[in-house]
Amino acid sequence: MKRCLIACLLMIASPAVAQQNVPQIAFTSVPDFLKLPPGMNFGEVPGVAVNSKGDIFVFTRSNSANGPAYAPAAAQLLEFGPDGRLIGEIGKGLYGWAEAHSVRIDKNDNIWAIDKGSDMIIKFNPAGRVQWVFGRRKEAADEDTKPWEHVNPPLPAIDGLFRQPTDVAWDSKGNIYITDGYINSRVAKYDSHGDWVKSWGTKGTAPGQFNLPHAIAIDKDDNIYVGDRSNRRIQVFDTDGKFLRMFTIDVPPDPTTRAVNGATPTGAKLAQLIGAPNSLCITAPPNQVLFVGESTYPGRIFKVSLDGKVLGVIGRSGRNIGEFSGAHALACPSEHEIYAAETSNWRVQKLLLK
Repeated sequence: MKRCLIACLLMIASPAVAQQNVPQIAFTSVPDFLKLPPGMNFGEVPGVAVNSKGDIFVFTRSNSANGPAYAPAAAQLLEFGPDGRLIGEIGKGLYGWAEAHSVRIDKNDNIWAIDKGSDMIIKFNPAGRVQWVFGRRKEAADEDTKPWEHVNPPLPAIDGLFRQPTDVAWDSKGNIYITDGYINSRVAKYDSHGDWVKSWGTKGTAPGQFNLPHAIAIDKDDNIYVGDRSNRRIQVFDTDGKFLRMFTIDVPPDPTTRAVNGATPTGAKLAQLIGAPNSLCITAPPNQVLFVGESTYPGRIFKVSLDGKVLGVIGRSGRNIGEFSGAHALACPSEHEIYAAETSNWRVQKLLLK
């Protein structure tokens, strides 16, 4: 048993040879593309999305001057034009705001915000008016109101309620899929009318289980890609939650790079981080590809075929423009244009791939 464990750790610590010679993709990062008013800054930026008109939506953990130093309200949803100018704020002072996590745009340009702190998913119409809400936030009047605990075994999931949700996506029929990630380790499905259908997944390492489903994307054939971050893999399902396949990204980092925050991981700790899917996006048909962002370190972005082959690497860890730390969300209007939202570097970069 001990020999088997050591062998497994060695395999994890030594990324697959087949993915060692992945090409670097040349790109430029547009300097200061998003224009904020004088004196205004982003906080951590966990979410970015682009609608059909090219407007850019940024979900940022700003506005944290409201409330105590511990557990303040940390969420603002901002809209920018295709030229980067600020159009305005959506949902200012919204009841569902607590801790921003991700924002997505559906095929009808509705805006969906996922708030990890309030345990809510909020659908706005294109004009920025609330249409639907999923989940419910804890309130001071509720018994035992306190932050969720990561207990083992996990708390049993409850239909229609969420515990630190992470992302949302839609299939071709308009069904809704929500990754209910930090506590429940599942995917929840609603139909196009917003009615509960089912959920699948529990915490674990087996196929169909999750350890922090952090991001979700769906291709034109309704295959559902779930970024199972702490298991360092991407799992693929059909619309009924049937497991189809999974793959990992095993590209070793540039040995000259260093982590932005703290000591640079090595050995088994580094092996747990390589290719761990922090963010996902899939380009529009007909020729779709997947872009995957790592966590704060090694911090890269990967271009991946839908069958899991890594086609190229974008960038490296760092603080400067063209480098990344915490690519928490990606928006990919095309195969050659990507918006990367960074939590650690407090910004959104517009990337033009060559």
